[in-house]
Amino acid sequence: MKVNSTVALTLILLALMVGAGVVSAAWGYSMGREALKGVTQPDVRPTTVGEEGGNTAKSKAFEIIPESKILEEVKTQMQSSAQGAEASVSHLPV
Repeated sequence: MKVNSTVALTLILLALMVGAGVVSAAWGYSMGREALKGVTQPDVRPTTVGEEGGNTAKSKAFEIIPESKILEEVKTQMQSSAQGAEASVSHLPV
Protein backbone atom coordinates (compact mmCIF):
# COMPACT_ATOMS: atom_id res chain seq x y z
CA MET A 1 0.00 0.00 0.00
CA LYS A 2 1.35 3.35 -1.02
CA VAL A 3 1.24 6.28 1.48
CA ASN A 4 0.20 9.61 0.08
CA SER A 5 2.83 12.22 0.91
CA THR A 6 0.19 14.93 1.53
CA VAL A 7 -1.65 12.77 4.07
CA ALA A 8 1.62 11.87 5.81
CA LEU A 9 2.72 15.50 6.02
CA THR A 10 -0.71 16.54 7.33
CA LEU A 11 -0.64 13.86 10.05
CA ILE A 12 2.92 14.78 11.06
CA LEU A 13 2.03 18.47 11.32
CA LEU A 14 -1.14 17.65 13.27
CA ALA A 15 0.86 15.51 15.71
CA LEU A 16 3.44 18.29 16.15
CA MET A 17 0.70 20.86 16.80
CA VAL A 18 -0.96 18.62 19.41
CA GLY A 19 2.43 18.00 21.06
CA ALA A 20 3.22 21.73 21.10
CA GLY A 21 -0.20 22.41 22.64
CA VAL A 22 0.33 19.87 25.41
CA VAL A 23 3.81 21.23 26.18
CA SER A 24 2.53 24.81 26.17
CA ALA A 25 -0.38 23.93 28.47
CA ALA A 26 1.89 22.12 30.93
CA TRP A 27 4.36 24.99 30.96
CA GLY A 28 1.61 27.59 31.46
CA TYR A 29 0.05 25.54 34.26
CA SER A 30 3.37 25.20 36.08
CA MET A 31 4.15 28.92 35.70
CA GLY A 32 0.69 29.87 37.01
CA ARG A 33 1.00 27.49 39.92
CA GLU A 34 4.40 28.94 40.80
CA ALA A 35 3.08 32.52 40.56
CA LEU A 36 0.18 31.81 42.91
CA LYS A 37 2.18 29.83 45.45
CA GLY A 38 2.09 32.50 48.20
CA VAL A 39 -1.48 33.67 47.56
CA THR A 40 -4.07 32.65 50.14
CA GLN A 41 -7.69 33.47 50.80
CA PRO A 42 -8.44 36.33 53.21
CA ASP A 43 -9.01 35.40 56.84
CA VAL A 44 -12.20 37.44 57.15
CA ARG A 45 -15.09 38.15 54.85
CA PRO A 46 -14.85 41.57 53.18
CA THR A 47 -18.44 42.42 54.14
CA THR A 48 -17.68 42.16 57.86
CA VAL A 49 -14.53 44.31 57.84
CA GLY A 50 -15.11 47.73 59.39
CA GLU A 51 -18.66 47.06 60.51
CA GLU A 52 -19.02 48.04 64.13
CA GLY A 53 -22.40 48.64 65.67
CA GLY A 54 -24.22 48.61 62.35
CA ASN A 55 -22.44 51.78 61.23
CA THR A 56 -22.04 50.93 57.55
CA ALA A 57 -21.82 52.94 54.37
CA LYS A 58 -24.95 51.17 53.15
CA SER A 59 -27.04 52.73 55.91
CA LYS A 60 -26.37 56.27 54.64
CA ALA A 61 -29.18 57.87 52.71
CA PHE A 62 -28.55 58.89 49.12
CA GLU A 63 -27.94 62.62 48.96
CA ILE A 64 -27.97 64.71 45.80
CA ILE A 65 -25.38 67.47 45.95
CA PRO A 66 -26.16 70.65 44.04
CA GLU A 67 -23.88 71.44 41.12
CA SER A 68 -23.02 74.87 42.50
CA LYS A 69 -21.62 73.32 45.68
CA ILE A 70 -19.47 70.91 43.66
CA LEU A 71 -18.16 73.75 41.48
CA GLU A 72 -17.29 75.81 44.58
CA GLU A 73 -15.31 72.91 46.06
CA VAL A 74 -13.46 72.32 42.80
CA LYS A 75 -12.63 76.01 42.46
CA THR A 76 -11.31 76.08 46.03
CA GLN A 77 -9.14 73.01 45.43
CA MET A 78 -7.79 74.43 42.18
CA GLN A 79 -6.90 77.74 43.84
CA SER A 80 -5.17 76.03 46.75
CA SER A 81 -3.16 73.76 44.42
CA ALA A 82 -2.23 76.73 42.21
CA GLN A 83 -1.01 78.68 45.24
CA GLY A 84 1.00 75.66 46.38
CA ALA A 85 2.56 75.34 42.93
CA GLU A 86 3.47 79.05 42.86
CA ALA A 87 5.07 78.76 46.28
CA SER A 88 7.15 75.74 45.26
CA VAL A 89 8.25 77.43 42.01
CA SER A 90 9.39 80.57 43.88
CA HIS A 91 11.86 78.48 45.90
CA LEU A 92 13.63 77.04 42.84
CA PRO A 93 17.13 78.39 42.15
CA VAL A 94 17.49 80.48 39.01
